[in-house]
Amino acid sequence: MSEKLQKVLARAGHGSRREMEAVIQAGRVSVNGAVASLGDRIDLTADIKVRIDGHPVSIQTENDVVCRILAYYKPEGELCTRTDPQGRPTVFDRLPKIRGSRWVAVGRLDINTSGLLLFTTDGELANRLMHPSREVEREYAVRVFGDVTEQNLQALRMGVQLEDGEAKFKRLIAAGGEGLNHWYHAVLSEGRNREVRRLWESQGMQVSRLMRVRYGDITLPKGLPRGGWMELPLDQVNYLRRLVDLKPEGRTLLDKDKQTARRQKKIKTGKIRRAVNKHQHRKAKGPKR
Repeated sequence: MSEKLQKVLARAGHGSRREMEAVIQAGRVSVNGAVASLGDRIDLTADIKVRIDGHPVSIQTENDVVCRILAYYKPEGELCTRTDPQGRPTVFDRLPKIRGSRWVAVGRLDINTSGLLLFTTDGELANRLMHPSREVEREYAVRVFGDVTEQNLQALRMGVQLEDGEAKFKRLIAAGGEGLNHWYHAVLSEGRNREVRRLWESQGMQVSRLMRVRYGDITLPKGLPRGGWMELPLDQVNYLRRLVDLKPEGRTLLDKDKQTARRQKKIKTGKIRRAVNKHQHRKAKGPKR
């Protein structure tokens, strides 16, 4: 019973499979004291010691891991990184702590973009959802500044040449606005760096607000405060797994008992509020120096 090392590390929540491949190539992973190479496989039934940067990794089989997914309302001003040398807030700061695993971000949003960001404990799921070949839809609410013409809109729907290849919106729908400020709902089926902004900039327009409102069929939960999170129920977890051809998850850590669920909801609401307040207090104090 052997598996590729990068897949095992991703499942343990240390990053996406692609990220783990880079970590292995950098010589940061060892197996039983020997530096690992990309392409190595490990026997999950054997007594094996795996380390990243000298720190032990908990080896788990697919049956050991419960796939969990969070929907997070990312505010503007947070970085999609685990740590920042300048001490700026990151999207990981307020997530709930978990034992024996880590949250892996499904894609990224740049520092000036807000909205829905998914996190999972399953690095393989994150890797597949992010892969361009899966063409998972992302929908954004976009406010642009400029004199938008029908010719501009047609170009954005048909495709324009960017520095990293041709790009276009799968759907682009007007959503109101006044004067030179216009709102649109824009849908992409890939997640290139700053793609929404670069597409509009190709038409001489400036994006003044950008917010992701949907990933696949998962929408930003109503009533969720900025900086807040909620765990997705099993049916939504399995919707995302089916989307990328992964076996369904049969377990959930969300309690089905209504009384317990209500109590947990109160606790979670308190956690979210404390996390939001902590973030606001930190923001008021300014970045670490």
